[in-house]
Amino acid sequence: MFTPQDLEQIISHGLDENGIRQQLKTFENGAPFTQIVRAASIGNGVEFYDLVAQKELAGYYDEKKDQKDIVKFVPASGAATRMFGFLHTFLDDYNPEEDGLTAYIKKNGLDSLKTFFDNLKYFPFTRLVREEIRKQYPKYKQSQTGLRMRCFVSLLLGKNDLNYGGMPKGLIPFHKYSKYTRTAFEEQLFEATQYAAVDGVAHLHFTFSPQHLRLFKDAFEKVKNRIIKKTKVTVRISYSFQDASTDTIAVDLENKPFKNKEGNLVFRPAGHGALIKNLNEVDADVIFIKNIDNVTVEEHIRDVAASKKMLAGRMLQLQHKIFGYLDGIVKDQITQERLTEMKTFLWKDLHIKEIPETKAGIAEILNRPIRVCGVVKNTGAPGGGPFWVKGVEGQLSLQIVEISQIDTSDPRQVGIIEDATHFNPVDLVCGTRNHIGEKYNLNHYVDPLACFISDKTVEGAPIKALEAPGLWNGAMAHWNTIFVEVPLFTFSPVKDVNDLLHLAHQPNA
Repeated sequence: MFTPQDLEQIISHGLDENGIRQQLKTFENGAPFTQIVRAASIGNGVEFYDLVAQKELAGYYDEKKDQKDIVKFVPASGAATRMFGFLHTFLDDYNPEEDGLTAYIKKNGLDSLKTFFDNLKYFPFTRLVREEIRKQYPKYKQSQTGLRMRCFVSLLLGKNDLNYGGMPKGLIPFHKYSKYTRTAFEEQLFEATQYAAVDGVAHLHFTFSPQHLRLFKDAFEKVKNRIIKKTKVTVRISYSFQDASTDTIAVDLENKPFKNKEGNLVFRPAGHGALIKNLNEVDADVIFIKNIDNVTVEEHIRDVAASKKMLAGRMLQLQHKIFGYLDGIVKDQITQERLTEMKTFLWKDLHIKEIPETKAGIAEILNRPIRVCGVVKNTGAPGGGPFWVKGVEGQLSLQIVEISQIDTSDPRQVGIIEDATHFNPVDLVCGTRNHIGEKYNLNHYVDPLACFISDKTVEGAPIKALEAPGLWNGAMAHWNTIFVEVPLFTFSPVKDVNDLLHLAHQPNA
């Protein structure tokens, strides 16, 4: 039973008691696994285009885009804490008075730490750290190596210094050019000018954490003129926050509501899937979606832009067909020949395996949001991929599925995972308006069962957290979904600080 204080807290958080009880039931029953039937592959759910066809699709987008409202949507609320995870551990564990640095690294098998220290000159933030060192530690060069490196990391992450460990990932310097560095945020702005600009203006929408808003606004003011000068494109940004009403209740290991030391219920953000509410507020013909940390240096941007245009061209091409069919159905102008053509389109282009016999049934399938998802060849990176999935009623559909959604105790399911040829790099182009220009209500196309339960800690105590269906997983489960292979160079995320050493993040490498 909830106490009056609990109920007041639930309501003040923008939640309701019935919704919380439903969440508790999910914890009790467990999140259902997604049943994958086979991995999507070239010719079996994944489309592949040669260079000529890619250029044709990109050209189609270029022809149509000036008549379209275009927005780039970038989830950017993540903190950089995990990016520097092994450096935080180093600060906590290493005592230079007890261990030499080389011995410490060797004894603990810390290859990542060795890589970081061996390559300091290649990181874009090293100059800033050394400027702080000169101010604060004039005898730095006379110190032993272990003390110097601990000092370097402390200035990099310390709350009273550069505080990169507490910064949003989007504002960490990612790339070092001859005259300046660029953050992931600035690279996203620059990239958008190359494919998302109409009439000299590129629009971007970011999801920020409220506590980071001022930092992003200040950063934008510093770089916007530099982008205009370089690209002759004006960049305009809008932003939103993950709504507190999408938070979920935390429970203890017995699935009872967890309370903190003050006796209050604990609510947690429900993961990026909650951002479907933010995406639903974006009204545009074409919406590009890309994670904040998946950027590359300027010399590769032209190729990345060509790939994005190719995906957008495919989306607009499909949409043109769909809108024509829907107009014909509304006007009752569908011949038997046209009906057969539509069924073939559903099978071959939209990969629908249960074809309705009636015009109304076909219209119901056509009249949905559409997404074209770039997928890359599988490199063994952790994360989701494109699979054929069997729904609760036995219907087959193409979905992006995370490994955590799959029952890995089932050897047959594991076998399908091992057969996967492609990986999801979060590279989407979305159409969220219908054939008469009205915006779809994206909340109607979510699969609420495609949620996650994860293990976390609060105040040192183990808890369970419930995450909403992922933004590009269950939150888009009932969209029309197309997978297209894109080049591996379009996928260059920075999950770990050492990822900045990869060629995609080293100008002129």
